[in-house]
Amino acid sequence: MASARGDTAVSMTEAEFAFGDADFQRVRRMIHERAGIDLGPNKVSMVYSRLSRRLREIGLTDFSSYLDALARDARSDEWQQFVNALTTNLTAFFREAYHFPVLADFLRERAQAGRTLRIWCAASSTGEEPWSLAMTAIETLGQGASVKIFASDIDTKVLEQARRGVYPIAAVDALDGERRRRFFQRGTGRNDGFARVRPELAKLVEFGRINLIEDGWPMRDRFDAVFCRNVMIYFDKPTQRAVLERLHRVMEPQGLLFVGHSENFTGNRDLFLLRGKTVYARVDSGNQGAA
Repeated sequence: MASARGDTAVSMTEAEFAFGDADFQRVRRMIHERAGIDLGPNKVSMVYSRLSRRLREIGLTDFSSYLDALARDARSDEWQQFVNALTTNLTAFFREAYHFPVLADFLRERAQAGRTLRIWCAASSTGEEPWSLAMTAIETLGQGASVKIFASDIDTKVLEQARRGVYPIAAVDALDGERRRRFFQRGTGRNDGFARVRPELAKLVEFGRINLIEDGWPMRDRFDAVFCRNVMIYFDKPTQRAVLERLHRVMEPQGLLFVGHSENFTGNRDLFLLRGKTVYARVDSGNQGAA
């Protein structure tokens, strides 16, 4: 197994591929420019492990050749594989559960306006989060809930898994019995050991790839709530600010932004004001002075 030396290089004697500090710094620059991810100096072994698998798959023998090929063609399909390899995906149904009662109350309040409510899950990973949002919407507003959920991710592999909506029984069994029966179909035969989200849940969610640091998000309508949790911890402060400004532009007045438990944006009070535990309200002309 490769190990990190003090100069952030992988030991030549232990590694299958040479991976020096210059290679690591180059990866850091490239993933930051492409996806906004700010890799810390302690991520050498992680980067080596994930990208070396890709080198084996495509038959290359050194990192320099791989990175050179990416640099030569900014439109190469391999860029997506590069991003997929370096993206971290940790999720579960109803993760950070304290957010969902807040969302339920917010949906009840907004539903009184009699229009379709829109939620964006901006880092859907393998789908447990957007399906949790859909379950919350139906439990709160009923089977005919007028809610649309857009779920996006930069990683195309996990996005496809999310779109399928199929999960190991062990993951689904973590839900209470009522939710399992109401929202999932257990597989049989060769699908034994898996469960799929039911059609009434699936019809609320649309999936698409979005890179949060790119301009020109394809949003036709604004969102009442945005879940962007445990994403911005991978961005530096300028990138966080740029993403928050874009989120502000695509949200409804006084819409809610839900972020991760270790994320704090109180330094951006011109855009969002803290409303609860890692829940922020969009600032507009009507709530700039709100606490």
